[in-house]
Amino acid sequence: MTVLVTYATKMGATASIAAAIGVELRAAGFAVDVREIGAVQAVTPYDAVVLGSAIYQGRWLPEAVRFLRRHERQLRTRRVWLFHSGPLGASRQQAQPVPADVARLAREFGAPPVKTFAGNLQADVVLHDDDLERLVGDSRDWLDVRAWTRQIATTLEAPGEGSAHDARQRTHDDARDHRAR
Repeated sequence: MTVLVTYATKMGATASIAAAIGVELRAAGFAVDVREIGAVQAVTPYDAVVLGSAIYQGRWLPEAVRFLRRHERQLRTRRVWLFHSGPLGASRQQAQPVPADVARLAREFGAPPVKTFAGNLQADVVLHDDDLERLVGDSRDWLDVRAWTRQIATTLEAPGEGSAHDARQRTHDDARDHRAR
């Protein structure tokens, strides 16, 4: 089982979460590639994809949304998990609303609900902004990241309904996509 963990980050917090997910999945015995979203050319080599984006003012980074759209057909035939990171302060423990375009694509892939992870705001980013200065600090909950990743690992280990069919269908779809190019 091969897993792609890919991410779009602005300040590096989402990249760190993706790296932690990769470590946990490798510890569970999976072959894992952790890559910045711009470095991923194809999802066809992977059985599962975990994709994360920073979320700012209720929006995912544009490169993450473009990735979902560009790989939509292939993602439909893989297991997909999505997460976003960014909330700080009082909202750090609250799930963030999923942008409409991401929610639509997640439904197309049959992805579970998008997971929200708290963010990390560095002091050098918020100079002279009193409202933001009070939010400075690392709010990420590494136990939550590991627990969520273990749920993914357990799901991937469990023989899924029609898993052999899914693999055959994925091979068929990939071949069709290749012929269409």
